[in-house]
Amino acid sequence: MQPADPAPVVPSHVVASSSVSIYGRIMRRLLPLLFICYVACYLDRVNVGFAKLQMATDLGFSDTVYGLGAGMFFIGYLAFETPSNMILYRVGARLWLARIMVTWGIISAAMLFVRSPAMFYAMRFLLGVAEAGFFPGVVLYLTQWFPSQRRAGVIAIFMTGIPVSGVLGGPLSGWIMQNMSGTSGLASWQWLFLIEAIPSIVLSWVLLKTLPDRVSDVDWLDDREKAWVKSQLDAEHDAKPDASLKQMFTDGRVWLCVLINFSIATGQYGVSFWLPTLVKQLGLRDNFQIGYLSAIPYLAGVVAMLVLSRSGDRLRERRWHVAGPALVGSAGFVLSTFLQHDTALALAALTIATGGVMATLPLFWCLPTSFLKGASGAAGIGLINSVGALAGFVSPLLTGLLNDLTHDARYGVSMLAAWLVVGALLVLRLPRALVNR
Repeated sequence: MQPADPAPVVPSHVVASSSVSIYGRIMRRLLPLLFICYVACYLDRVNVGFAKLQMATDLGFSDTVYGLGAGMFFIGYLAFETPSNMILYRVGARLWLARIMVTWGIISAAMLFVRSPAMFYAMRFLLGVAEAGFFPGVVLYLTQWFPSQRRAGVIAIFMTGIPVSGVLGGPLSGWIMQNMSGTSGLASWQWLFLIEAIPSIVLSWVLLKTLPDRVSDVDWLDDREKAWVKSQLDAEHDAKPDASLKQMFTDGRVWLCVLINFSIATGQYGVSFWLPTLVKQLGLRDNFQIGYLSAIPYLAGVVAMLVLSRSGDRLRERRWHVAGPALVGSAGFVLSTFLQHDTALALAALTIATGGVMATLPLFWCLPTSFLKGASGAAGIGLINSVGALAGFVSPLLTGLLNDLTHDARYGVSMLAAWLVVGALLVLRLPRALVNR
């Protein structure tokens, strides 16, 4: 995004009561497209979890090979995310987000050519490189439109793309896996990668044509409304202390947020990459049935994200709105290990776990954006997300290793629960006055 122009004088007749209408209009113009893009993005990131149901057998992959391959995405992600976010800050969200989407769509479709572990690792790495910068770029972009007191609800709507990708993608992926095997000589998992990449490629063109870079670019706000929005953002921006990139990299608060993100994301990616397998281990064999049952926990995640994010904004409280759901998610994982012989109860426990994990995600991002700004903020958000996203490498790899070593899924699930407890305790170390805004 380009540096902001000098702020005009805010007209006195633009009163606070108009803010609901103004921000409502901004949300209706920006959020639907960004939300749909994130659904497509996340589906392409984690559909390998459904592909595994047959891909592992066809190619002879062990759980360790699968876990390492699933996690290789995040090595590429880590290497390129902070630079990607800095580029977005310079050239604008419209161009850079569209570039990200078309690149990852093409690479995701090319996953159908995987034949060996080495090819699997390489393609997942390249997918991470392609996608690097999308999520933190959107978070940064939204800070250019919404002040902190509205941010949790806005980010929550955007991030519900994660569980919605499971609600929609579970049945779709299950149907493809059940019905497309052998069509035109391709395996069902190959069709899965090909079909689910198409929306990302199409949406890249839509983004390029329709997404505005700045408040000043739009014609659906008049001049006084633009000035009022800009005055709100400038007042918040000026209240944050300036920090150089060096100071940002040595700021203990930033690294604490990195550790929090890592801990919570370990639980999140445990759900994302292993939920279809966990559901299958409850005794199910029909891929379509696994698909639509996997959608139930994600549906709970949608509800939990929206309800708790609205509560966090209304109460202006952040720490317990992150720590509490993390602890609930941990309890759900632990319960599922004791109930695995009862399909209904085990699925209910996994639903609780997923709801808790998903609810932490949007509220977490209100923590670092409460004290980061400008170019250093862009780098800080990228750093927190990219280093924290190493959990996406560690979580599936450790889960796969534990599954292969013990032949018992309970150990991997318990590991996910423990990381969520660590994340909750770290959140409570952040000063209340710093983040409750």
